[in-house]
Amino acid sequence: MMKNKAIASAEVHIDVPFHDVDSMGIVWHGHYAKYFEIARCALLDRLGYNYNQMLESGFGWPVIDMRIRYAQPLRFEQKIKVRADLVEYENRLKIDYQVLDVLSGKRLTKGYSVQVAVDISNGEMLFASPPVVAEKIREYQASC
Repeated sequence: MMKNKAIASAEVHIDVPFHDVDSMGIVWHGHYAKYFEIARCALLDRLGYNYNQMLESGFGWPVIDMRIRYAQPLRFEQKIKVRADLVEYENRLKIDYQVLDVLSGKRLTKGYSVQVAVDISNGEMLFASPPVVAEKIREYQASC
């Protein structure tokens, strides 16, 4: 899953909050999607194509697939780094994720999400990403 070359990347640091853990002090599995979303938003911000900008361009981008591989549990107050790598954009946005322990550097979780463009005016899914995506990628790469 993490073999693809990243087109763009972003990382966020999170201290696992108390309200995300269960009675055993372990992060409830549903919160991993939230951590992925936080990293995904940072990535989209770097590209200059966050959710508000997507809507302004006339497209919604629902998540249609998400996979999470839980290797090690996350715990209360653990310092983690969540990395999001954009690996596909021509027909869909595919983003790979890694959750790492900040202190040890050990990978704790990995996964990916897939989003497709939907034309807001008619609700139809596009089979190729709209040109605005390629424009944002070119602008991002030119600025690096």
